[in-house]
Amino acid sequence: MLVKTYGSAVYGVEAITITVEVNVSSGKFTSIVGLADNAVKESLERMESAIKTNGYHFPRTKVVVNLAPADIRKSGTAFDLPIAIATLAASEQFENAEKLSDYVIMGELSLDGTIRPIKGALPIAIQARKENFKGLIVPKQNAREAAMVNNLNVYGVEHITDVINFFVDENTLQPTIVNTREEFAHAQSDYEIDFCDVKGQENIKRALEIAAAGGHNAILIGPPGAGKTMLAKRLPTILPPLTLQEALETTKIHSVAGKLPENATLISKRPFRSPHHTISDAGLVGGGGIPQPGEISLAHNGVLFLDELPEFKRTVLEVMRQPMEERKVTISRAKIALEFPASFMLIASMNPCPCGFYNHPEKECTCPPGAVQKYLNKISGPLLDRIDLHVEITPVAFNELSSNQRSEKSEDIRERVIKAMERQSERYKNNPGVYCNAQMSSKMLKEICVITQPGSNLLKVAMEKLNLSARAYDRILKVSRTIADLAGTDDIKVEHLAEAIQYRSLDREGWAG
Repeated sequence: MLVKTYGSAVYGVEAITITVEVNVSSGKFTSIVGLADNAVKESLERMESAIKTNGYHFPRTKVVVNLAPADIRKSGTAFDLPIAIATLAASEQFENAEKLSDYVIMGELSLDGTIRPIKGALPIAIQARKENFKGLIVPKQNAREAAMVNNLNVYGVEHITDVINFFVDENTLQPTIVNTREEFAHAQSDYEIDFCDVKGQENIKRALEIAAAGGHNAILIGPPGAGKTMLAKRLPTILPPLTLQEALETTKIHSVAGKLPENATLISKRPFRSPHHTISDAGLVGGGGIPQPGEISLAHNGVLFLDELPEFKRTVLEVMRQPMEERKVTISRAKIALEFPASFMLIASMNPCPCGFYNHPEKECTCPPGAVQKYLNKISGPLLDRIDLHVEITPVAFNELSSNQRSEKSEDIRERVIKAMERQSERYKNNPGVYCNAQMSSKMLKEICVITQPGSNLLKVAMEKLNLSARAYDRILKVSRTIADLAGTDDIKVEHLAEAIQYRSLDREGWAG
């Protein structure tokens, strides 16, 4: 007897519906065809054990399993459950097998029939609704994640017998219901950390506020223990809250990568990713035999923090250059090309020299001549070119550390950031793909960042006196436009330019001695 049911394969951040065809006929041997990898072929052993353990029998005749379309590679263990259910139906071991065509079924089987969680439940649910399936059957741990999709009945199951009983009598399972908007709104501003925890460093908080308001990348340069990591971790708390669409995009990426916690729904806070400096190229931008999203995609709509930037391998940093410009990364293989979104803010930190105390107000640098420049040269010019703000950090004085005075809360800073970004949304509404000042093209820069004659004179003097490089010119204009937006003015004033100029430390000739 031939029976068809449906599963789903995830490619990139999208899903493709797979038809699982099982034919039980006279003959011997069992086979799986349809470009299945080893993990899929091994499902026969898990499936046979699960079926026998629960009082059913595995057919001793010829069983052919076809996963169509047959020219797309199928990988992973999530096809265990649909193959097992279709095999039982094809061998006439339960009734109402015709209902199988109404549902997408996914899950990994244990030897005793327990169902383990899968990756990519959210894109699978989105595709199932798009193709008008009546429902989706997934492991219970993935049910809340999939139930975020409206107009689709999602059933969470814990055991293979739950699925069999459901097709015999649909009343044995109740669909999982999640009030997506309510849960999303409730968890949006629930941060455990806050900028008011940071003592002193008001100038650094100001720099990060500018970075958040204009979508600018920033690098923090300072000695060990000055608070670089502490400040960077609090940056997501002053970014505007995720929209529902952004939250859905972010959750899809984490779902595909298997990074969502059990029983999770939408990711409601902006991601903060901080990979270790030993990370590989594929770990950062994505890839592998079966391409998976990397750290830059997991940081989509959030912050990517690279601590101790010069310690990262140069090749790893160089592969970021194109995704930083295009806000996406394309992973190409011989037979397939996958695209992952990668719109993130880069915040990096570094010591000013190998010993960490170059330009320190109290401690003396012990590095030999030329070591500071050599250390800085580990970061390529093209990468520094994509970083708008270079912020020098000095240690916090004792009287500031011991003060009981509370600093400004993240909530208050975020309000100013949101107002500045609203001005930018209005400004760039006719420029698709541009959402903030950091994304301005050279042509837009001339039209939008018009400066007065006194401002032009100041910029000329700064370029000559501080020996600023040519690449600093555009960055200063973009940052000054953001400072003006925070101040609520249409014109870029002299004081806005003056503040922007001080954020180009690494462009000054002679900074490294």
